[in-house]
Amino acid sequence: MSSAQIKEVSLRHFAVSGYEGTSMAQIADEVGIKKQSIYTHFKGKDELFLQLCTDAFENEIKFVITFIESNRARPIKEFLLNFLLECKDRYGKLDSTQFWVRTAFFPPMHLNNQVMKYVYEYLDKLEELLLPIIENAIKEGEVSSTLDEHQATAAFLGVLDGIFVEMLYGGPERLQKRLDASWYLYWRGLSKD
Repeated sequence: MSSAQIKEVSLRHFAVSGYEGTSMAQIADEVGIKKQSIYTHFKGKDELFLQLCTDAFENEIKFVITFIESNRARPIKEFLLNFLLECKDRYGKLDSTQFWVRTAFFPPMHLNNQVMKYVYEYLDKLEELLLPIIENAIKEGEVSSTLDEHQATAAFLGVLDGIFVEMLYGGPERLQKRLDASWYLYWRGLSKD
């Protein structure tokens, strides 16, 4: 039994049931240890949860940076749409992304400040990384030259937020409907035609 095993099991429970719906006893049972053994690795539920927040934050930032590095040469329309699709796919496949999205929208009240520090840092970093890409697309004539890159980037993050909401509440069909409609209107606002 290691802290990595505890974190893996905890991540799955917190991603599905949230902070309030997850007990240390559930985690210990699934790992196959006594609840007290968890405390040799983590001081308590809060420390474990915040460690998972740190890990999820780092994973999501790493994903964004890797995505940008791997897709920078794509046309802006393809780049932005594929980013949204990758986010959707990650949510469906990865406990870490499910945990991240759920925690960003539903942080435990007593840990709100610590969690939101990570969330705002993620959003600020995402905006910082996407801004020059959208700015370059405007300069290269891939999108309308009348656009402000700051507004276009902020609006893209609004589309992403809407998709995150449907990930949490809507299910696959509603998520796809929201993604298709939001993308269509966002792209129409960016395009030169």
